[in-house]
Amino acid sequence: MSLVLVSDVGGTNTRVALAEGGTVRPATIARFRNRDYTGLAPIYAAYLAGQGDPACDGACIAMAGPVMDGAGKLTNLDWSFDRDALAACTGAPVTAILNDLQAQGHAVPVLPRESLVEIIPGPGPASHTAQLVIGVGTGFNSVPVFRTETGEYVPPCESGHITFPQLSPDDASLARYVARGHGFPEVEDVLSGRGLEHVYAWASGADVARSSAEIMAAIAAGTDAVALRAADAFCRALGRVAGDLALTHLPFGGVFLVGGMSAAMRPYLARHGFDEAFRAKGRFSGFMSRFAVWSVADDDAALTGCARHAKGLLNG
Repeated sequence: MSLVLVSDVGGTNTRVALAEGGTVRPATIARFRNRDYTGLAPIYAAYLAGQGDPACDGACIAMAGPVMDGAGKLTNLDWSFDRDALAACTGAPVTAILNDLQAQGHAVPVLPRESLVEIIPGPGPASHTAQLVIGVGTGFNSVPVFRTETGEYVPPCESGHITFPQLSPDDASLARYVARGHGFPEVEDVLSGRGLEHVYAWASGADVARSSAEIMAAIAAGTDAVALRAADAFCRALGRVAGDLALTHLPFGGVFLVGGMSAAMRPYLARHGFDEAFRAKGRFSGFMSRFAVWSVADDDAALTGCARHAKGLLNG
């Protein structure tokens, strides 16, 4: 079987592994802190050296940022990379660069049931039903997964930068608050790690600064009224945006939440109004019951997606 280097490149950390036959070798997974390196090439050089410099038949990496024509740029770190650079530092003749959510999308069809936590019940997927992956972490993005008779298609998107939806006076107030940064209230300004910090500062009424980790601890403790107001605003916003995206792509095969922030919020989603906000679509509210929502509890899903995509490329 072909040996492939796979990698999940985030704004803070980069994970690298080796895969064979579309399957990641768990023992080869390594994590690197981006701040310790000047770019991806030295990370991959260090990783391959640590693995004994194996000959790679392919390399596929996922980057947390826009990807076009074989080149990607991280949204939250000034790093760029392309297929030629990936081939040069890995020696792989077949290379691919995906958006990180695209990689998650390629993983979704093969995720085991034990790696999924049910958020909203719904029908299971049929053979050709679309699916939707929504990532909430350092940033925000989503991708549809179209499974058709001619193959599986996961187009790139940058939905974190669409306009934050506003239905209530609180929504409008929050939108005005986050728009102060660059004159436009985008979804990622609310639904991300730094977004939660924005929401808390807004909810405090006095620009009180807390880290996302401190806010999550306060939500868990349940004693900080500002943190609980922030949790309400965050979870309802996530439900509303997820519902909008579901109506856009019709993922009858399920909606899948991934990323560090969605995992951290998982225990609080129902308590803070996610379900109601997801379904609150006026005359289409009943229609929303056709979409199951799951949380993905598998940190290696993006690596699996890269491995599956690379296998397809190598197999022609």
